[in-house]
Amino acid sequence: MTDSNPSVSNNFIAKIIQEDLSTGKVQKVVTRFPPEPNGYLHVGHAKSICLNFGVAEQFGGECNLRFDDTNPEKENQEYIDAIKDDVTWLGFQWAGEIHYASDYFDQLHDWAVYLIGEGKAYVCDLSPDEIREYRGTLTEPGKNSPYRERSVEENLDLFARMRAGEFDEGTKALRAKIDMSSPNMNLRDPIIYRIRKAHHHQTGDKWCIYPTYDYTHGQSDAIEGITHSVCTLEFEDHKPLYNWFIANLPVPATPTQYEFGRLNLDYTVTSKRKLKFLVDEAVVAGWDDPRMPTISGMRRRGFTPRSVRNFCDMIGVTRSDGMVDVAMLEHALRDDLNKNAPRAMAVIKPLKVVIENLPEGHIEQLSAPFHPELDLGSRDMPFTRELFIDQDDFKEEYSKKFKKKFTPGNRIRLRFGYVLECISYDKDADGNVTLVRANLIENTLGVDPEDGVKPKGVVHWVSASECKTAELRQYERLFTHPSPDKTDGDFMEYVNRDSLTVTTAMIEPALADVAAESNFQFEREGYYV
Repeated sequence: MTDSNPSVSNNFIAKIIQEDLSTGKVQKVVTRFPPEPNGYLHVGHAKSICLNFGVAEQFGGECNLRFDDTNPEKENQEYIDAIKDDVTWLGFQWAGEIHYASDYFDQLHDWAVYLIGEGKAYVCDLSPDEIREYRGTLTEPGKNSPYRERSVEENLDLFARMRAGEFDEGTKALRAKIDMSSPNMNLRDPIIYRIRKAHHHQTGDKWCIYPTYDYTHGQSDAIEGITHSVCTLEFEDHKPLYNWFIANLPVPATPTQYEFGRLNLDYTVTSKRKLKFLVDEAVVAGWDDPRMPTISGMRRRGFTPRSVRNFCDMIGVTRSDGMVDVAMLEHALRDDLNKNAPRAMAVIKPLKVVIENLPEGHIEQLSAPFHPELDLGSRDMPFTRELFIDQDDFKEEYSKKFKKKFTPGNRIRLRFGYVLECISYDKDADGNVTLVRANLIENTLGVDPEDGVKPKGVVHWVSASECKTAELRQYERLFTHPSPDKTDGDFMEYVNRDSLTVTTAMIEPALADVAAESNFQFEREGYYV
């Protein structure tokens, strides 16, 4: 890792690993993070990344990055590259080379032939709809396929012809022969191979049959020597099938699957299908739109790797699914930025101030620290005769309610600068204040005025002549409902059409050349990236 990782030693997965090491069940911990490259990773994947890489690091083991690439129609290199970037951005590094399930297609095919030879797999001619019908329901057992009792020889021949491309998609499938009356639907003769005449991003056109995820996953774990195969709770019902394949194939190792509760955030959708819909329908600007819950979107929003890891540590790892308040995620970011982000000044609603007792062309460099506590250095802020302050910091009349505002006859201090006293102001035909005139109180840089009349407030500011103009994009939550994908209606009904506000601001010149993704706290305004 490139940064300190929060402790994960107290979660139940870590306790299992500790026990396995203590008893000698395993000698070295090997975990894996196995995304399917059919979309961008989201905040829920971040939890899995932190868990799998975190426990491997904690116990001196390794974590593989493996792409479960068994659906060529939905996968491409763009997603692979984005996932690699997300993992490294979070501060983790996978062990050795990147793995692909497609690396094992030859071995998986051989093991499928082995199952056929053992009488534990058969080629089925039922259509996909018929297979679903024959599978039964949660309350009714399934029915055996009429092709279930084909001979080993016939199944071997048909499977070889499937491999050779003789049959159309959907006309045949290789199924495991387990138990059509099992209360676990996943054990009712699941499909092992289906015909897909599609180009694969790794293997090209070598294959026209592809293994299913359920068949591929456990065997890939076994090939890689995974000791602890950690996945979310929706795969708990798949565990008996995972174990069946491991028990019935001559695999080189015996991995164990463990399940933990997935991360669900309120006001958030994490379904890849729905996220893709938002992108395709131009509701957002792309997968990395800052309103998206994708890791790349969070990165553009200003989240730091440390804040995401701290959040995952805060919510913990449990055996149950639950809804997490998105405010916890936002708190983790604010806490990190408050401690570490450099400060700067930006005026969003500029009001010009002319300092009458300074000459035209006056320019003076004032030193301003980047952080009140950390040693992040300082920058020069040009101080000139004409400045911008925020409109909300000026009031035409003094009152106790606005005693810290700039008002005629009242004084304010410029942040890291001098004390000014307002002497007059101009208004336009609509009654809007357009210009404020002030005098500089001499000898007040960092000290109170000699006459004892202290300023009432401190305001942020920038030089009117030296500042730069910047576009500010301010984001709100993308959805107005706390559970947008669990309602009776269309989740699109709850899209917040006002989730993006674009404004301009006057920023200090030191910000003009900062690196992309640099975080700043604009004093008295908020955090920006």
